[in-house]
Amino acid sequence: MIILGIETSCDETAAAVVADGATILSSVVSSQVSIHHPYGGVVPELASRKHIEAIQKIVDESIQKSGKKVHQVDAVAATQGPGLIGSLLVGFSFAKSFAWFLGIPCIGINHLEGHMNSVFLGSDPPPFPFVALLVSGGHTSIYHVLSHTEFEPMGHTRDDAAGEAYDKVAKMLGLGYPGGEVIDRLAREGNAEKIAFPRSYLDRSAFDFSFSGIKTAVNRYIQSHGDEVAGQIPDIAAGFQEAVVDVLSHKLVRAAMKKGCDHVAVVGGVAANTRLREKVTSEAAKQNLWVHMPPVDLCGDNAAMIASTGYHYIQSGHMTDLCADVYSRVR
Repeated sequence: MIILGIETSCDETAAAVVADGATILSSVVSSQVSIHHPYGGVVPELASRKHIEAIQKIVDESIQKSGKKVHQVDAVAATQGPGLIGSLLVGFSFAKSFAWFLGIPCIGINHLEGHMNSVFLGSDPPPFPFVALLVSGGHTSIYHVLSHTEFEPMGHTRDDAAGEAYDKVAKMLGLGYPGGEVIDRLAREGNAEKIAFPRSYLDRSAFDFSFSGIKTAVNRYIQSHGDEVAGQIPDIAAGFQEAVVDVLSHKLVRAAMKKGCDHVAVVGGVAANTRLREKVTSEAAKQNLWVHMPPVDLCGDNAAMIASTGYHYIQSGHMTDLCADVYSRVR
């Protein structure tokens, strides 16, 4: 079964062609980072306009690179939510029109479920059930994953997502947008023990997160140390990052132990962070847990994970009405 996937939930216009939910025939991602960089974050109106400009070209390119013809596509899967409404409307409307014209099914996909299925596109997929940490610019959550289409939420962030905290701290330090990659790189040059920032575990036995406090702590440190900060940026980045990954890895391992799962996964854009990958691997090993992560190029927003998830929904008999609308929040 050949599935065309379309992803436009935020600031990447992406399309992919996936066979049988597992084999990526093509995956094309057009980033808008250069568009939003001067503003220090995503500007929703600009994002939706750029999706309109790019969507036809990206879909055409993905089909061409797949080696398939348009009439060989069996179904279309597109991100329905959560995300920026204007951006979602571009991709989801395009997908519905594409499906209507060809007379094939259209499946609306939850973006977060797409991320959790991305781990099955790598070389080391986990067995069910497993516990997944989904960590990105807009979401930080833990799920008990029962199947490709069944996800039991265990905890969510109460305020900032981890990736959002990275972006805001990077902005405080004058490092630009997006912040995750630059902080990860600078942290490798710094000493995480020089500047100790607080860890917000909330309830250590529960699985909700809060990252607004660490963001505030970094801001107060910058304000109180004035000119010293310029020479401390790698150490600040390392201290901040260590505080974040300590909490993320602790909650994930605790959740796996609570559910009696031997396998854990880390997915989402922040799953590309080198220190998070190291920390989760080392902490999981202490409890004899197996760790699974998607390839780095599938951690960020992409359409291959959407197409793969669409395949599994079709297999379970699920279709989306062409009158369906997008949604901005998890429902």
